[in-house]
Amino acid sequence: MSTQPVFKQKPNAIEGLFGRRKAVIGVIHCLPLPGAPHYEGQPIAELVDYAVNEAKAYAQGGLDGIIVENHGDIPFAKPEDLGPETAAAMAVIADAVRRAVGLPIGINVLANGAIQALAVAKAAGASFVRVNQWANAYVANEGFIEGPAALATRYRARLCAQNIKIVADVHVKHGAHAITADRSLAELARDVEFFDADAAIVTGQRTGDSATMDELQAIAKGTSLPVMIGSGVNPSNVGELFTVADAVIIASFLKRDGVWWNPVDRERVDVFMKEAVKARL
Repeated sequence: MSTQPVFKQKPNAIEGLFGRRKAVIGVIHCLPLPGAPHYEGQPIAELVDYAVNEAKAYAQGGLDGIIVENHGDIPFAKPEDLGPETAAAMAVIADAVRRAVGLPIGINVLANGAIQALAVAKAAGASFVRVNQWANAYVANEGFIEGPAALATRYRARLCAQNIKIVADVHVKHGAHAITADRSLAELARDVEFFDADAAIVTGQRTGDSATMDELQAIAKGTSLPVMIGSGVNPSNVGELFTVADAVIIASFLKRDGVWWNPVDRERVDVFMKEAVKARL
């Protein structure tokens, strides 16, 4: 009988995914997809072209990876209410993005569609998925959401997709945390690690809101996983955040006028990357 422990410390997922620590990951906010309230019937090819152009702007600006996200599908459905059309469209888009830029690709299916994200990642050759609530439960804009870690890790195993990493939010934005209010941030970070995530994400309260250094430090102290910033990164705070964080996920600042639903602005990308590169030297 083996005497090896069931759980062993994992290799650094950020270094494994991006070939460096202190990685910068952009987000493609897809246009509304088939089945979403604001989808207007465009051919999938048009949705693909939009996403590929966004990806090229990120890649040309020197980012290390990209997350493909269905942020145009507002208001978001709970995981059990997502139709197969969402995963199908995202797989086509993500595969085209990966082929166009050759960067590591992640998938985020909102709201909290961990199973769907893994299916998309497997089909599209993506390297990781982001899950906004991996462990415990919270009250979101969509209602009561439970952590899907147990089901999602079993589904990943059935797909023979253990190479697809899980990056998971610790204190999810757009949600009330009353259910876990008696737990410290460090404890919540330990929960994410215990439930087999590969990296922990720190966010602000809403899209574009910055996490505080206190929150970042508390979560980093609670886990041996690499820690990522999931919102509110900009040129003025990336240097300080990189003193603790292993990676930053950025979108809003890099869009025209700093608004998430606008296209990527290459000038903003260049401004941000100048500071990010300086910070990680």
